Amino acid sequence: MTTASITLQDWRAWQPGRAEHADSRLSVEPRPSGASVSAMLRRRLNPSGRAVCDMLAALDPEAQRILLYASRHGDGERTLDMLYALTEQEPLSPARFGMSVHNATLGVHSIASGNRRSLQAIAASGAEVAALFSEARGYLAEDERDVIAVFSDAPVPERFAAHVAEPTELAAVALHLSIRGGRSIDTHTCALSQAEHVRAPQPADVIAWLLGEAPLVCPSRQLAWTLSP
Repeated sequence: MTTASITLQDWRAWQPGRAEHADSRLSVEPRPSGASVSAMLRRRLNPSGRAVCDMLAALDPEAQRILLYASRHGDGERTLDMLYALTEQEPLSPARFGMSVHNATLGVHSIASGNRRSLQAIAASGAEVAALFSEARGYLAEDERDVIAVFSDAPVPERFAAHVAEPTELAAVALHLSIRGGRSIDTHTCALSQAEHVRAPQPADVIAWLLGEAPLVCPSRQLAWTLSP
């Protein structure tokens, strides 16, 4: 693994239902506007997708940065609906299928913004934060000036909830990462005894970490991250 340094330049986040916070970079609005994309494209997006597109437009207004996107479950509702339709031998909507894939939100954003840089979608079984930071370090070590890393998730559909270890909160967060300036992100190893009672990090946990409310730990990788003042 590369040891390139990594810093936080800026961030945006969306967590509906959370208490209002003084930091304007956090939105708690129940329905994001999706104003960064046209009405035709906006119709394809769920609330999380609209929030992500708006955050990307704020952090990368010139649409020139590499984008990394992570989600543990993706849009589970659409995917399960299609699987149930298949069992009933019903026809599938191509548009619905297109929006069920893991990189669908980045695809809509790239169409709307004209971003032709590399777009990468990641699922890492609960280690999405570690995967995002690792991928970002890789690009930065290859002389990329900065990247945008996005992490979003939504509750697993009720009919599938019994198959997941813990409930997922609806939230999304986007980080503008670089190798100089900004706030330093330092990676530390932690003992299994320190991580065994911590859940796999969700976007809500990254938001709490950014606001200085809680530590950020990945138990499956035994890693923790600290953010300089």
